[in-house]
Amino acid sequence: MGSLKPILVGTALLTATSLQAAAQVEIQWWHAMSGANGDRIVKIANDFNASQSEYKVVPTFKGSYADTMNAGIAAFRAGGAPHVLQVFEVGTATMMAAKGAIKPVHELMKESGEPFDAKSYLAAVTGYYSTSKGDMLSFPFNSSTPVMWVNRDALKKAGVDKIPATWPETFAAATKLQAAGFDKCGVSTAWVTWVNLENFTAWHNQQLSTKANGLDGFDTVLTFNKSPAVVTHFENLVKYQKDKIYDYAGRTNQGEGRFTSGECPLFLTSSAFYGNVKANAKFDYTAAPMPYYPDVAGAPQNSIIGGASLWVMGGKPAAEYKGVAKFLTYLSSPAVQAWWSQETGYLPITPAAYEYSKKQGFFDKVPAAEVAIKEIANKEPTENSRGLRLGNLVQIRDVWAEEIEQALTGKKSVQAALDAAAERGNQMLRQFERTAK
Repeated sequence: MGSLKPILVGTALLTATSLQAAAQVEIQWWHAMSGANGDRIVKIANDFNASQSEYKVVPTFKGSYADTMNAGIAAFRAGGAPHVLQVFEVGTATMMAAKGAIKPVHELMKESGEPFDAKSYLAAVTGYYSTSKGDMLSFPFNSSTPVMWVNRDALKKAGVDKIPATWPETFAAATKLQAAGFDKCGVSTAWVTWVNLENFTAWHNQQLSTKANGLDGFDTVLTFNKSPAVVTHFENLVKYQKDKIYDYAGRTNQGEGRFTSGECPLFLTSSAFYGNVKANAKFDYTAAPMPYYPDVAGAPQNSIIGGASLWVMGGKPAAEYKGVAKFLTYLSSPAVQAWWSQETGYLPITPAAYEYSKKQGFFDKVPAAEVAIKEIANKEPTENSRGLRLGNLVQIRDVWAEEIEQALTGKKSVQAALDAAAERGNQMLRQFERTAK
């Protein structure tokens, strides 16, 4: 009988642990973050799970951004959607149009009784994911913006004594870089449409599309081909492409390695490239704001975001939504956001998280990490720089890139290529309207 008591106590503890596990509400989080960022997603989930005992967030990698969005929509139709779905910013209009498939974040937080104020998030971020009335539809998570990554050692070798701030200065520096031995590429860009159309128009306060670039209505019309600044920029890219002073690096970010390898000393791509640069660049590097054309009135304005937000899927029980709301509150806490931003190069989504990093002295140690925040908050957003919300944007970007490539290879004039890009894009927007109604 002497050994019975420990057995009974052990059994009781095991039963209590099992009951606690059974009582935990599981929150399924489907995401598109691979590699080191995928590991960071798992850490966030594990830390939240350890911080309380009622809910358990289960993160699942679902492939690329497009694959993840498609999987989430298909799962909703089949009755097995996750609670939280990470969707890239170009999928925003598609998610908004998926009637009943989403639970707007502002409704979720209010119904769950969680403290929530959309004004406590960066305006340039929330504007992208909110209605024209300011109601937040999805939860900002990994937001980035383009910056210019700079190989300081290469500039020094080429006799360029300051980082270029304007496009004319950038092309002049790229010309010197080529003469100094960087003959394959002086300057380049990843994400050709995100950098050279979407952010270029915002940075120069030029209209990309009517109806505040689609934020104020799906019946938007593309107009970027009528902007003299846009035409001039692409004429310059075509001109400098001939001698590889500018050299095209692809539609997405497949060319980013050209910067970290040292081949391309000036490279415009996402601020979230920071982790990769930190791990792989064997030279003195920094980040600088995107160049601008000084003769364009009001430039630079503010940049717009890329990255992704978290959409809460529809049709879940209130008890599960309460757990989702608590998780979103945890995610937006200054400490979590500051850690995520410092690790990845994504923007802190709240001013509080930005201040948290500042107090830690992070930006004193890594000034490159502050460039994106300064760009996005450079000026109060205008109708041309709040963001964009275009249906079928994934497919439209391919059409835009296709036409840009026609210009870069000399098969079309810049104006003809931009006209075709706008016309074909408008056809796809009208098609989206028909399916969304």
